[in-house]
Amino acid sequence: MQQTRTALEQAQDPKDQGALNASVSRVVESLLDTGIDGRGPFDSAAQVADAALAKHGGNAEKAVDEVMRDHLKLVAASGFVTNLGGFITLPVALPANVLGFYLLATRMTAATARLRGHDISDPRIRSAVLLALVGADANDLLAKAGMAAPSGRLTNLAAQRLPGPALMVVNKAVGFRILSTAGRKSFSRFGKSVPVVGGAVGAGMDTWLLKQLADHVRTEFPPAA
Repeated sequence: MQQTRTALEQAQDPKDQGALNASVSRVVESLLDTGIDGRGPFDSAAQVADAALAKHGGNAEKAVDEVMRDHLKLVAASGFVTNLGGFITLPVALPANVLGFYLLATRMTAATARLRGHDISDPRIRSAVLLALVGADANDLLAKAGMAAPSGRLTNLAAQRLPGPALMVVNKAVGFRILSTAGRKSFSRFGKSVPVVGGAVGAGMDTWLLKQLADHVRTEFPPAA
């Protein structure tokens, strides 16, 4: 019986080309380019963070609370994906509604990192933002790659001076992990036979999942020294 390879092993294998590898690259690019840097009507993480900080008179923690509240509301909002515009429906190997969830999760995480004093233009912090999306799996990916102790915070990546190729492997591993779980999550969240009930259940589950991620992000991105 053939053993299933881990996300990290897939990401490290230079022979792993083709449709799956291209799909992973598109997912990662979308999360970095749109989720962090913004595109079209989707404001960047920096814009969101700076607006929240200005609203609360420079109080970073109140701004973090505001960013997380706003994204919880957005992820539960009906029609959110449709209202973003055509760019989100581009083929990126994820259903549009699932991609919308991860884009919001990415922006919320990156905005929190910025408010806590981390440089979200730094490729190492950007990789840490992506790693936060897979929760506890992030420590497993890093430990197997020999890049961080399982108990270390994701922001420790910034202190390791990892070269670009190593960060690309980390990013791809996150992409593989997201793709490997998205199908199961999509079916459970969006495959309901009754549209109205399915929508309500999907919105509730997405809100719960993002709340769990928000709590995780508060720990993984403490105020920078």
